[in-house]
Amino acid sequence: MPNRVLIARELADLFKLLAHPDRIRLIEELGAGEKAVNELGDSTGLPSARVSQHLALLRAHRVVDERRDGRHRYYHLVQPGFAAWIVDGLDFVAGREQVVDAAKIRAVRRQWPATPVAGSGRGRG
Repeated sequence: MPNRVLIARELADLFKLLAHPDRIRLIEELGAGEKAVNELGDSTGLPSARVSQHLALLRAHRVVDERRDGRHRYYHLVQPGFAAWIVDGLDFVAGREQVVDAAKIRAVRRQWPATPVAGSGRGRG
């Protein structure tokens, strides 16, 4: 039982980290591959300072990592299948159709890349 408690706490911490829509959007964008802060800002419509703050938090929790190239910093997911796992969560949102229209969910699925990652198993297994 102690292992289940430990794992449940880790999952709860992860869910707390995901409890911000901007961070979910950033993770989803990084599912398509490595991007610089300005690219993430452009694709999400968020100011670069805000993107940097969220990335710092995601990095502190080992969800993303960075690569430096001169003055530029490029971010990528530590576990690339993580973005696909989030997209899979749309099935749970779809189950709440009284809250979110099914057409809106389909539109989001089309906007977010499918992020197939070889060997990732999409976080299952």
